[in-house]
Amino acid sequence: MSIEQHQQRAADLLRAAGILPVLTVHTLEQARAVSAALLEGGLPAIELTLRTPVALEALAMLKRELPGVVVGAGTVLSVQQMQQAIDAGADFLVTPGTPAPLADALAEAPLPVVPGAATPTELLSLYARGFRVCKLFPATAVGGLAMIKGLAGPMADLQLCPTGGITEDSAAQYLEQKNVVCIGGSWMVPANWIADGAWDKVRDSAAQAARIVARVRTA
Repeated sequence: MSIEQHQQRAADLLRAAGILPVLTVHTLEQARAVSAALLEGGLPAIELTLRTPVALEALAMLKRELPGVVVGAGTVLSVQQMQQAIDAGADFLVTPGTPAPLADALAEAPLPVVPGAATPTELLSLYARGFRVCKLFPATAVGGLAMIKGLAGPMADLQLCPTGGITEDSAAQYLEQKNVVCIGGSWMVPANWIADGAWDKVRDSAAQAARIVARVRTA
């Protein structure tokens, strides 16, 4: 598959998700329970960050045990991590930022990729490599809605997944932007809920997030 085809798959995947929970887990049981709660609430895709020792094992486990969940590997920082995530069965890859060596490797990856960037120059560098779907991170810190609106003119065919600082209250405003294909957030999976096993709260928050997506897209 060409990078154009993989980027189209990335766009389709993110559009179907609408809101992508950014999830950090410390045990396999946490990964299993929180992913099931998100799925039950109506969020079938997750970005599982590679920030803990158990992350890759959790990714592989989720692909075996919860086939209804689309699992992206997030916080991919190196070519080595990229390959480890692919080997674990990731459905897609997400980076917080994308230095040139990693960008070159991602352009050849055999699955959808959402590379991260924080500035117009970084986005243009990714655009030159064929990427048309990018993560804007950390979204609110680099300008939030004003940044996204500003990018829509000169980069009209670039689709963004802003992540970082977005909340339930601001989610709809981001989703309403014509160049936003999806948003990432962690408000439905806060660390204290995961630590406490508050899966009902995760499910209910996911359901509310799914309603936000549906409301914006039918407006």
